[in-house]
Amino acid sequence: MLDEIGSLCPPRRILLGPGPSNVEPRVYEAMRTPIVGHLDPYFFEVAEDVRKLLQVVFGTKNQFTVAISGTGSAGMEAAVANFAEPGEKFAILANGYFCDRITEMARRYGAEVVRLEKPWGQPFSDDEASSFILRERPKVVAFVHAETSTGARQDGAAICRAAHEVGALVIADCVTSLGGMPVEVDATGIDIAYSCTQKGLSCPPGLAPLTVSDRAMGVLRARQGVPRTWYLDLKMLDDYYQGAHRYHHTAPITMFYALREALRVVVEEGLEARWQRHRRNHLGLVAGLEAMGLTMHVAEPYRLWMLNTPCVPEGIDDARVRRRLIESHGIEIFGGFGPLAGKVFRIGLMGASSTQENVLLLLEALEGAMRAEGYKPAGSGVEAAESFFAAHAA
Repeated sequence: MLDEIGSLCPPRRILLGPGPSNVEPRVYEAMRTPIVGHLDPYFFEVAEDVRKLLQVVFGTKNQFTVAISGTGSAGMEAAVANFAEPGEKFAILANGYFCDRITEMARRYGAEVVRLEKPWGQPFSDDEASSFILRERPKVVAFVHAETSTGARQDGAAICRAAHEVGALVIADCVTSLGGMPVEVDATGIDIAYSCTQKGLSCPPGLAPLTVSDRAMGVLRARQGVPRTWYLDLKMLDDYYQGAHRYHHTAPITMFYALREALRVVVEEGLEARWQRHRRNHLGLVAGLEAMGLTMHVAEPYRLWMLNTPCVPEGIDDARVRRRLIESHGIEIFGGFGPLAGKVFRIGLMGASSTQENVLLLLEALEGAMRAEGYKPAGSGVEAAESFFAAHAA
């Protein structure tokens, strides 16, 4: 049997899809260190370090800032399960796949879901969002700050102002934005924000950073009855991580080591510098893609810096192009799904994967793969990107 199941030997990939991103080397080193128990005082020191570092990256002073044991979807479900109540109105601004996932979760927890919908990739204007919220007067409003399915950013300031005017709490999905572009929870007015570890933070998947405002924690503590979730009950998790350290579950110690080191890397680089790196590499990639004759799915002011969605040219099979990239160059990008299936590529430039070198490498490989599938580029993507980078030095 052991002859059939040998030692691990995963292929080396350049991860340029919607996540995961390539892991920071220092994070791997942190993961090699000895574990302690999940009730050991040292573990709680690590958890406290993670809390303080997450406050910096989220842009918040929220005391309840933790890493949930689970992926970004666990962060989403924790946010929904603790604040969606049976029969209470739960409003969602829906313009992509992950808005639909929030919708399904809220329905399963018994909330009365109301949605304002737009085509995938089209953000809501301030007036559209405000009018919807003021009309519906929900208890909770949810939106996706950085929609991974489309590459579109949704500004949250007007959403938060309108929600607070009617006494609602605001949930923001920051899974693809944290660590790559400004989130600024407190300045925006977000009450509950969650993310993941494997995208802009360049850490393996397995934890879901989450922060909850004092106002939202007050609402949660005053809630009649307990949430329908046990594992993701935030009051119980608060007691475990920041209260009496009463046993709740066996936390993944090694993943906390990993996240702690990943966050140290982010803070050492500096948030402003990190955001500018992601923006510069995004713009360099777009310059190259457009020089090749590709158009972007999302309008310029609303494009994510971490997740790019160029449209697939007419007559080109995106799956064949992506297969050529991974087989010939070890480069992973993704295609669209849902209404965008076969219509866009999803190219991630996140965390450690967001480098000028990767931009140029991808453009060269993509041009070759597209030519092999019969596409004739309008110009050289590599030359256009190099010109951009030369004119916009880091």
